[in-house]
Amino acid sequence: MKAVLCVEHGGPEKLVVADIALPEPGRGQVRIRVKAVGVNFPDTLIIQNLYQFKPALPFSPGGECAGIVSAIGEGITDVAVGEQVIAMTGHGAMAEEVIANRGQVVKMAPGMPFDIAAGFTMTYGTSHHALKQRANLQPGETLLVLGAAGGVGLTAVELGKVMGARVIAAASSDEKLELCRQMGADEVINYATEDLKDRIKQLTGGKGADVIYDPVGDRFAEPAFRGIAWNGRYLVIGFAAGAIPALPLNLPLIKGASIVGVFWGAFTQAEPALHRENMEELLRWYADGKLKPHVSRHFPLAEGAEAIRWMMDRKALGKIVLTV
Repeated sequence: MKAVLCVEHGGPEKLVVADIALPEPGRGQVRIRVKAVGVNFPDTLIIQNLYQFKPALPFSPGGECAGIVSAIGEGITDVAVGEQVIAMTGHGAMAEEVIANRGQVVKMAPGMPFDIAAGFTMTYGTSHHALKQRANLQPGETLLVLGAAGGVGLTAVELGKVMGARVIAAASSDEKLELCRQMGADEVINYATEDLKDRIKQLTGGKGADVIYDPVGDRFAEPAFRGIAWNGRYLVIGFAAGAIPALPLNLPLIKGASIVGVFWGAFTQAEPALHRENMEELLRWYADGKLKPHVSRHFPLAEGAEAIRWMMDRKALGKIVLTV
């Protein structure tokens, strides 16, 4: 079978497409014939050996996929060959077939397209866990989303509205902000041309944002935090802009605010039952039409490297998906 392989660490240009043996599922595992693969920011890190998880070489990137169960291992009784599923694999999904542990697999919502399903788990899962469990976002609160047109950012905008918040979307271009408006943002900030802290204050009547969702980091973190409300919660999602910021610790003291880490991958392992409940709620919201995932570009499997480069260059609006 064909797979995109990382045979040496580095940029996406070092990835190769090669034939590898068809894997066989072990006990408690399923094999999935991959139909689509979600491309995510961790894919850009894992191939450079910069991510929290460091698989042995060679490996295939791709942390989530959707497809059809093609084989089941011993002990599997609640998933059958031929069923359509989503799998959160961590890596390995950029291939024609992939092995997943049963706990990594959820059944697709009826009528859900494969490309939508493939890009659903990681982004919506991260934002839902962040806003629900980590921030305890309440109806009527103000949510500020940085990097709001990216994969996770756009889901945070959507979920914030579903959860009853007033959502301010911040991004680096008017094109990106228009998409955020289409996805429900109440207000927008172009932080390439506007002063981030001042605009937060203006849009909140001086109060500040109750919850700040930050997948960007770098130079945006401190001005955003200076715009947080009393008892605010600052969600650390990631560092897509590059540098990991250092915040003066007098700021959370003065604001009575919290800096809250969000590591969704570790959460799914540490609290699998709660993770399943979250996914069930997200899939219900999708089935009810409350969530409308936005896939901005499709690449074929053979162009997996180009898809990751597109992500690294921050060209993504919403999700990028590989089709197999």
